[in-house]
Amino acid sequence: MGTGSESESDHNANGWGRARGLVVKTVVLIGGAFLLKRLTKSKTRWDHARIVADALTGEKFSREQASRDPDNYFNIRMVTCPAAEMVDGSKILYFEQAFWRTPQKPFRQRFYMVKPCPKELKCDVEAPLIAVLGAIVIVATTVLIILSSCCDIKFYVNSSAIREVEEYKNFCDRSKDQRPLPEEVIGDIGEHLTTVYLRRCDRGKRCLYEGSSPPGGFPNSWNGATHCTSELAVLKNNEIHTWDRGYDDDGNQVWGVKEGPYEFKPAPNSSFNDMFSPLNFPPPLSMEKKIEGSFVLQE
Repeated sequence: MGTGSESESDHNANGWGRARGLVVKTVVLIGGAFLLKRLTKSKTRWDHARIVADALTGEKFSREQASRDPDNYFNIRMVTCPAAEMVDGSKILYFEQAFWRTPQKPFRQRFYMVKPCPKELKCDVEAPLIAVLGAIVIVATTVLIILSSCCDIKFYVNSSAIREVEEYKNFCDRSKDQRPLPEEVIGDIGEHLTTVYLRRCDRGKRCLYEGSSPPGGFPNSWNGATHCTSELAVLKNNEIHTWDRGYDDDGNQVWGVKEGPYEFKPAPNSSFNDMFSPLNFPPPLSMEKKIEGSFVLQE
């Protein structure tokens, strides 16, 4: 009898010991999960907006791509820099593109305003992307990039014409006291033109954000086009890919590069040999038609 009671007591003690150990492990796991979540806090909407703004900012070239395929791509200089800040903290960036050897003559100018979408805004996964980024469609535009934290991380781009475009040529290359004032920048936002949406890239892909226009694209009348489509990707290391094409009513492509997107990478360190590379000189007049077929140049 005594031996049986002692055995039962030992069994109960072992059971309670295992239970207490399980409780302790559970508490430790839960505490660790909370700690890990705190240490690896997910990015906010503004964090994503900052990532996109930072990726767009700076001097970038399509030099490497032009070197690989000079028959289809030119060495284009793309430069973007902060121009103003809205009262809610969103940034307005100035953007322009020019051929490497003629940066003083940009053929494309615009603003970007990077901002998270409002929390109350419902994000439609199938929302259209009406993009002009990467297409030289107009003389100048303002672009509103808005990131969304609902559904996939996305942003949409509202573009508007710039009222005093000549005053902004080589904006980023000037000293701050030679640039239009921030309040002038905000006042020069003109007619709204387009809206663009992007989403965060799937895991395993090179890009951070990507998007494309809807099948119908958006209206465009250059060189016989009735509409144009755009694709945009923000990659790691602040690399930007853009691909814009114009189509007629029959679906024939009438402008834009056919082989793939332009790839803009941050400016490398210059060298003496680079200065005399044929990729860095303006294309000859015989290539004028080809250039017009690749871009919609400003009038």
